[in-house]
Amino acid sequence: MAKRDYYAILGVSKTATQDEIKKAYRQMALKYHPDRNPGNKEAEEQFKEAAEAYEILSDQDKRHRYDQFGHEGIRGVNHRDFHDVNDIFSAFSDIFGGGFGGGIFDEVFGGTGRGRRGGRTHQGTPGADLKVKLALTLEEIATGVEKKIKVKKQKKCDACNGSGAKTGTGSSACPQCEGTGELRQVSRSMFGQFVNITTCPTCGGEGRVVRDPCSTCHGEGRLPGETTIKVNVPAGVAEGNYIPLQGQGNAGQRGGPPGDLIVLIEEQPHQYFTRSGDDIIYDLNIGFPMAALGGEIEIPTLNGKAKLSVEAGTPAGRLLRMRERGISHLNGYGRGDQLVRINVWVPSKLNSREKELLKELANNEHIVPNEEERHGHSRTFFDKVKDAFS
Repeated sequence: MAKRDYYAILGVSKTATQDEIKKAYRQMALKYHPDRNPGNKEAEEQFKEAAEAYEILSDQDKRHRYDQFGHEGIRGVNHRDFHDVNDIFSAFSDIFGGGFGGGIFDEVFGGTGRGRRGGRTHQGTPGADLKVKLALTLEEIATGVEKKIKVKKQKKCDACNGSGAKTGTGSSACPQCEGTGELRQVSRSMFGQFVNITTCPTCGGEGRVVRDPCSTCHGEGRLPGETTIKVNVPAGVAEGNYIPLQGQGNAGQRGGPPGDLIVLIEEQPHQYFTRSGDDIIYDLNIGFPMAALGGEIEIPTLNGKAKLSVEAGTPAGRLLRMRERGISHLNGYGRGDQLVRINVWVPSKLNSREKELLKELANNEHIVPNEEERHGHSRTFFDKVKDAFS
């Protein structure tokens, strides 16, 4: 079943600010809260759907991917899997006033909310995302290509298998936060109960501490390295597009999940063509004889050479269209065209014989424009018919 548009779910426009998105999500959460809709499975699903929409639109990077490519653009992004409403409150405690079981829902529902899950274990610190630039030719963009790129990044330590602990040892629950990774301070006021949650400084939010660090990575669980990664580039990408590769970024610390690799697309300048959407433009210089008499000429295309017919009387500036010779449409069928712009080449050097011939032609009424044509007022067919009957 196709997913609904995230902006439509929250009822905001695509230009909505982060504050507007946050406000809309709070309103949705209040409207479809399970305690306000007991036993209503449909309301609970809408509650989860709103949380998923907020997760994407509240993150600038994820929102940018979604705006560019829709749901396909965030397919490789790590999503929280909201199995029940408690997961949502755990994830967005800042929205709900500092933890489920306190804050805004205590006010609205009289403290009837279900408690936040406790004793959650943490596994390392997530690795950072990486960004690399990938330069492509128009030929590669036109058909799509598989590229190999070398990336310098943090890789999992083989000696400790990424745990950060020396072989035969392990980690234990953090004594300060008791394995939760968080420190909480509860306060009450006339407006209800508030819970201030901070990351545990001892374990950095992981919930566990290494007793005997690995001597190879010094307890990090990762080491600097280099790897070669294959990137499948679809046809039709453009400058500024990017391809997210899930899990190909920096390794996490002490078993934490890896980050993503963001491949930024760059277009290399082409020797012959300029790009206009999925069309390509080629400037063709021809002499006056061909422009006047017409003829056939061989020109370059993105996949070799092709012959182009120039009609007699073709003026400078005219665009000739070669269909399906351009760039394949991104995530679609068909491809753009090659547009050939005619330029009439004027020689800068002439010998005496050539000058005599041109002077002779200059006196011919069909070679030089008349008064009206010189000022851009060429006579039409209807003007000539009118003169014939006058």
